[in-house]
Amino acid sequence: MTIAIFVFSLLGAMALGMPLAFSLLVSGVALMLHLDMFDTQIVSQNLINGADNFPLMAVPFFMLAGELMNAGGMSRRIVNSAMVWVGHFRGGLGYVAVFAAIIMASLSGSAVADTAALAAVLLPMMRKAGYRMDRSAGLIAAGGIIAPVIPPSIGFILFGVIGGVSISKLFMAGIVPGLMMGLALIVTWWIVARNDKVEVAPKVSMAERLKVTANAFWSYLLAITIIGGMKMGIFTPTEAAVVAVVYSLFVGLFIYREIKFKDLYGITLSAAKTSSIVMFLVAAALVSAWLITVANIPAQIVTLMQPFMDNKMLLMAMLMLLVMIVGTALDFAPTVLILTPVLMPLVREAGIDPVYFGVLFIINNAIGLLTPPVGTVLNVVCGVGKIPMHDVIKGVWPFLLSQVVVMGLLIIFPQIVLAPLRWLTT
Repeated sequence: MTIAIFVFSLLGAMALGMPLAFSLLVSGVALMLHLDMFDTQIVSQNLINGADNFPLMAVPFFMLAGELMNAGGMSRRIVNSAMVWVGHFRGGLGYVAVFAAIIMASLSGSAVADTAALAAVLLPMMRKAGYRMDRSAGLIAAGGIIAPVIPPSIGFILFGVIGGVSISKLFMAGIVPGLMMGLALIVTWWIVARNDKVEVAPKVSMAERLKVTANAFWSYLLAITIIGGMKMGIFTPTEAAVVAVVYSLFVGLFIYREIKFKDLYGITLSAAKTSSIVMFLVAAALVSAWLITVANIPAQIVTLMQPFMDNKMLLMAMLMLLVMIVGTALDFAPTVLILTPVLMPLVREAGIDPVYFGVLFIINNAIGLLTPPVGTVLNVVCGVGKIPMHDVIKGVWPFLLSQVVVMGLLIIFPQIVLAPLRWLTT
């Protein structure tokens, strides 16, 4: 009964067109009324405490860093550097898209920001070279979802805060799976595009390659600084976000000189708007998370999943199937915020490593960014590239399936995640 009240109050509020943050509050209030403990003071205190969290400060800073990177030319230079190395191969612009997506993922942690930057730069080039636009748009969209997996990942920050899991360990554990996702896209692109008759970019000299790569040196240095700094314990993920902002601002203003002081207001305002939405969602979700715990919903979920508790692999497969189904209807952040407090007690009860679960959970939610009808990343590619949605959906399917295969491999072979984590965190 308690689970039904939570689910139907949440879905009912969403069906009425209520914003998700308010829908979460409505479901929380519904639980309070059911438990005969309604108190507005409890709601307000948990709402404030939800946002008053030091690790969450990384979210607005990484979002601001992403805006500064795009405005300051760092993203474009990464694409150019990938172009001179692999652009001359058949289908080379597709390989450029994947390599650039991996590198940019290690800078911003935002799938939407990375996809928008890649689509704006590469889609016009691919159109001019004769590439199929549906397939090209699908590849760029699939490359964009690597961002929530490779650190610094905003998704890992949200999961770590809600689930009480080490964000630093999540960051380190996401490196190998993120690279696997990129490799899967490269293999899939080679299979589907190897016979396309497209214009191939001219091969450039080694001197030109080194020159263009050197021009992107400051962009690469940021990724090394963030990951290396956390690995060596120099700073926390939140402090890394501040470093990313200061670094990106300095490079954009004084090295690349593509950001003017007059641009800072608009850049900061854009990041603040996006951050405020995420932060309010987190605060509202933590109200529901507290009430989910009080109502003992996790114990009821454990009871429902009892038949699978003795087989960790089967249980993970069932949980990932559940997350995938939910991810087709909800966006990335809402799915993380709603399901984390419900599933984490079950994961701990079954003896599954919370970091391992977190990596697969975030990969699954990232895949949800490619699945209609929500498919936020699909909408970004459509808007930036001016391509019909049905064409993008048609083109993304091979790459979507390749990412599902990666997730399946991680379920079957958990040591792919756990073994590198032990090495990276020692």
